[in-house]
Order: sequence, then structure tokens, then C-alpha cells
Amino acid sequence: MTDHDTLTPPGAAPIKLWTHGVPVEPEAREQLINTARLPFIYKHLAVMPDVHLGKGSTIGSVIPTLGAIIPAAVGVDIGCGMMAVRTTLTAADLPDNLHALRSAIEKAVPHGRDMRRGKRDHGSWSKPPAAVDAAWRQLLPGFRRLVEKAPRLEKTNNHAHLGTLGTGNHFIEVCLDEAGSVWFMLHSGSRGVGNAIGRHYIELAQADMRQHLANLPHRDLAYFTEGAQHFDDYVDAVGWAQDFARKNREVMMAHVVAAARDVIAKPFEADVEAVNCHHNYVQRETHFGHDVLVTRKGAVSAHKGQLGIIPGSMGARSYIVRGKGNPESFCSCSHGAGRTMSRNAAKKRFTIEDQIKATEGVECRKDLEVIDEIPMAYKDIDAVMAAQDALVAVVHTLKQVVCVKG
Repeated sequence: MTDHDTLTPPGAAPIKLWTHGVPVEPEAREQLINTARLPFIYKHLAVMPDVHLGKGSTIGSVIPTLGAIIPAAVGVDIGCGMMAVRTTLTAADLPDNLHALRSAIEKAVPHGRDMRRGKRDHGSWSKPPAAVDAAWRQLLPGFRRLVEKAPRLEKTNNHAHLGTLGTGNHFIEVCLDEAGSVWFMLHSGSRGVGNAIGRHYIELAQADMRQHLANLPHRDLAYFTEGAQHFDDYVDAVGWAQDFARKNREVMMAHVVAAARDVIAKPFEADVEAVNCHHNYVQRETHFGHDVLVTRKGAVSAHKGQLGIIPGSMGARSYIVRGKGNPESFCSCSHGAGRTMSRNAAKKRFTIEDQIKATEGVECRKDLEVIDEIPMAYKDIDAVMAAQDALVAVVHTLKQVVCVKG
């Protein structure tokens, strides 16, 4: 038996799936086939074990293209990804009661969303601190260039969102590895400005292809062709948003470390081992001897020797991994466990009591607002890891003891 299965839909590129032992919903399979029908797919689609239905294209898919780019495949949380750092602390150095540590992190990093009329959104800065200002100065020249081409981007949440967490499945965690070392880990992307960039260029692609939308498998697969003005503009914009996302995680991590130092008495370092990786992005890479655009929609780069992060759900294990450089997967792996049910379905099915039981031993919120993130709404992370044994090797296994949700 090979490490993956292959679908060969008529009139479409092959689809290679690393999904042994994990469910693939029929709707996700149909969405993958729609993407594979596009004429510029290079060789095949690669599908990761956390695959599930997404907006625009399937989450957990790797889409290599020649001469074209699909803005909705990248999505609106451009550059969303993970960052993790190992510290010199051990489990014994943490306080017995972790509530103060969670509270300090929540105070240090704006998170969530509170858009009451006339009130500031608590998920953004009212007055950005010095580290945020310094990071924004580095991003500002590129942002001005984007605004010249798309003036509507100027009024987005940009500077005020840098170094903030967001909502949904974004999180900050304190974890312990297999040796008892303490790690800080977080998950976030390009926030309001990345969302605006994504939406702007998805709309432009659909407008540019208005006469051809009926011939597309789905309108969300509208694309720009290389050489067209909007192609270059989008590549520039998506690259900037990915830089924003990376800096967003770096600034947040610095604030998390500073908050922990206020609570934990023992001095410590927090850069012993660090990983910062996107899992919603596009970039040029060479595969099978060709220069191609690789869109990873909920997938992580796993070139040979490259470190990546595969988080489990709230209450489950997460993994620091090293890529095996599997060429058939376009050197990729999964970006997490992957949902098995929608947020609304999870809220209808599970109770606060279920959430309390599922997150036992984790200092985190256990209320109605986070039931959609309950571990049972996700695939079994162990099965997901087993399905991609040919793609990555586990370097560290992490278990969270503190979790901050947006």
C-alpha cells in the first residue's frame, strides 16, 4: 500500500490524498475536484489529512499552478500560521495555579472582538506600544505602495491590529513537551488588513472574469493570469500581508514572553528553539524542475529538514515536526487536526459540561463562546499524524497547560 491514494476525476488533474485512516467529507472531495478541473494545475493537487470543506477552496490542500493564481484559494486570512518557542523553563518552574499566567497573557495581547457602537474594539490597540510602532514602520512603505493601487485598504484595521490575536481558532498556549520543557505557542495571521486585501482581490478576480464565471467550476475559483496587471498587484499585496502576519506573530510572542516574566519568578530565555511558519499562503517554489506558484490552503511547508508546527485542538496534543521533503506532496504537511463539524453544529451538539470535561487540566475559558472549538469538533490528531508519516517526522510533542482563545 502506498502512503497516499490517488483520485483521477475525468477532465481534471489527479488528486493525491494523504488521508489513510481519517474521514474526508463528500463536500470536500467535490470541492477538490472542482479545483483540479482548472486548466493551469501543475501535475496534481496534494491533499493533507486535515482536509475539510473551505471557503474558496478546500482547507488542507496544496495547489500548484502555472501562470495563474487564485485569490480565494489563498483566502482572506493571508499568512495565517503558527509560532512556537522553547524556553529554559521546566514544568516545575510554573506556578501551581496557572490562572494568573493566563490573565497576564490576556492583558498583554489584545484578543477577541467587541464592536459595540461607539466603543473601541478590545481586539485592537487603542494606543499601540513601542514594539508595535517599530514593526509597523518596517511595513509602512509596502503598505503605502498597496494603498496607491487600492485606496480602500487605507481605512482598514492595520497598525492597530499588529501584535493582536483575533478570533475563531486563533490561540495562545503555554505547553509542556515530552521532556517537561515549557513552550509558548500561538496561532494568528494578517488580521483586518489581510482580510481586506483578500476580499479586494477576490472581488477583482471575479470582476475581471465576469464573462467567464459561468464556465468556472465555482465562482470562488476566479483567477488572475500571469502578465496581467492585477496578477502582479495581487502577488505584491499577498507578499506584504504574509510579512505582516509573520511580524504579527513575532510581536505577540514578545509580549507573551514579557507577560510570563511578570508572573514567573525564575529568570528564563525564550529563544532556545523557535519556529514561525505560515499555513495560508502562496509563494514561488521549484518542483519537478519547474518554477511554480504553490498555494497552501491550510497546509505547511515541509521541505527536507524544515521545521513546522501541527497543532491539535484545545485539549489535544500538538507537534513540532521536521519535513521529509516528500516531492509528491510538494514538500507539504497538514496545518492541524482539521474540523469534522461546523462551528454552528458544534455549538448545537455540545454543552459547557462537555467543554469542561474535554479541557480538563488546561487553564482556559470554559464557556458557551468557545464551545465551537471543543476538541470533539476536530479530527483525531493522532490519526492525522499517522496518515502523514511519509511527510514529516515528529521532533517534539506538546501538551497545553494554558490556552487563551480569541
